[in-house]
Order: sequence, then structure tokens, then C-alpha cells
Amino acid sequence: MTVVIETRGLTKRYRGGQLAVDRLDLAVPAGSVFGFLGPNGSGKTTTIRMLMGLIEPTAGTAAVLGRTMPRAARAVLPQVGALIEGPALYGYLNGRDNLLRYDSADPTADPRTRRARVAEALERVGLTAAGGKKAKAYSLGMKQRLGLAAALLQPRRLLVLDEPTNGLDPQGMREIRALVRELAGEGTTVFLSSHLLDEIEQVCTHAAVMARGRLLTQGTVAELAAGTRGRLAVTTPDPADAARVLKELGVTDVTVAGDRVSGELAVSGEGEPADPAELNAGLVRAGVRVRAFGVERASLEDAFVALTGEGFDVAG
Repeated sequence: MTVVIETRGLTKRYRGGQLAVDRLDLAVPAGSVFGFLGPNGSGKTTTIRMLMGLIEPTAGTAAVLGRTMPRAARAVLPQVGALIEGPALYGYLNGRDNLLRYDSADPTADPRTRRARVAEALERVGLTAAGGKKAKAYSLGMKQRLGLAAALLQPRRLLVLDEPTNGLDPQGMREIRALVRELAGEGTTVFLSSHLLDEIEQVCTHAAVMARGRLLTQGTVAELAAGTRGRLAVTTPDPADAARVLKELGVTDVTVAGDRVSGELAVSGEGEPADPAELNAGLVRAGVRVRAFGVERASLEDAFVALTGEGFDVAG
């Protein structure tokens, strides 16, 4: 497997002793949309800043596009588009002129095609009509779009996006997700940090979960969700009786909401979950009328909670 980002024991300890990132071993496959998940304060942005050569690690190594950072920053960064901690904009310039200024600072950019590339970048992020408006009058979501446009001025092998949908309305979030998928389809690897679980689940092929500076797990999104047991869900006109019987049969964390009863499947001594068919038969023997019965597919949210015991913002 070719990787575009690889870290080994990457660690960052700030003055005063705060350990922001603790021995991180990360591998981002080429061509993936890689979600970097974790609550605010989990070390995501510090990691990205080390990957981009903005800060030095305390220990360990980080390689981007096969080159060690920050030593190879001059060779690597022209091939990387990045939006980190929100865009830095000239408020007195309009959106189009901000992008022209960004592009002129890139020594690899062809000045003959500058205006055409700026126009294309504005169109891709939905800012063509607002290109003549001063950046200081932009909303937070518009500033995010403009920062993303700056990252797209040149073809990039890698796109690094730190909370790219911050400040966007639901329609804007859908548009950015569609753009990420489009870029991935063109062969760009996208490294996307977020605290929004549904965002990662909808757009990413791979993910890693961070908490308190440590990497808890990484893999494909399907693998991470598959490693977590789904919840049993029963629809019945007899919810109180169903809850009682399921508890007697070893189902835990039983909850009742109207005619719906759900719970965690019991696990045998061999680590296998209880057979749902036996639970269904037990309900029928007890006289519980069962209208629907099944095990819900585990989500990335379920996997995160199982790993950390925490929840965080799912809907934004």
C-alpha cells in the first residue's frame, strides 16, 4: 500500500509540560479520503501543523509524500493544498484579489494562467458571484469557501483540510462534501480533520480516531464500524414486557421509546454475541407480540463511543 502521510512515534510536548500528541503512528493511503476524528483538544490540529512543517515535533518523525517534514517542506508543500485553522485573508481585498495574491506568492504558479485558475477555483467553491465582495464582509462560511479555493488554485497530490465545513449551512456542507468526493475521484488524496461524525461517515473511505493526544484506532470506515456490535431493536405493542424479558435473557442497556425497545446484545464467554433468533424466540414464548426485530448496523458514532466512552458533536 502506497502511503502519502506516515508518522512514527510523532510526539509534541509544549512548554509547561502539556502533551498534545503522544507517540502517533499514522498511515494515510494514497487516493483515500482520510477522516481524522476526535473531539476539540484531542491533538488533531497540532498533528496537522507538524505534518505541514509549521511546528517541530518533540520526538518521532513525519513523512509527507515520501519526504521527511519539516526538512523537505520546500519540495513537498507546492504539491499540497491546505486549509488549517481557518483562512488568513486580507479584509480590504475582495475574494478574487485575495486569491490572486495567494497565487502570486506561489513560485511554481504560472502568471499567464493566474486569472483563469482563480476564476475556476471561485466557481468550484460557489463564490463566483461574491468574488468582487470585500473579504471583511464575508460570513464565516464564505471565508471557509475562499480558503478552500486558495488550496485548489493548483492541482495537488494531497489536500489537507482542518474542519473545512466550519461555519457552513447544511447546503454548503453538502456542496463541500461533493467537492471532496470529486477531488478524490480525480486522484487527489484528501486528509480531512473533523469533530463531526456524520461528515466523516458520509465522505471518507478511511479514518483514524484521536482522543487526549493518542491514536485509538485507524482503518477503513467500514472496518471501524464493523468492529462494533450493533444494537438490538424490537418494535412491539408490549414494550414493558419486552424490556423485562430481554433483560432476563441477558440484554444490557435496555431502553424504551414508545413501542421501540433497544439494547446491547449479551456476549458469551467465548466473546460471541447472543443469537438474535434465540432472543426473538424468547420474546414469543413469553407472549410478547413482536412486530419488528433486528440488529441495527453499527455506525462510526457507535465505534467512537465504544473506543473512548465519550460522545461529541454529531450534527454540528
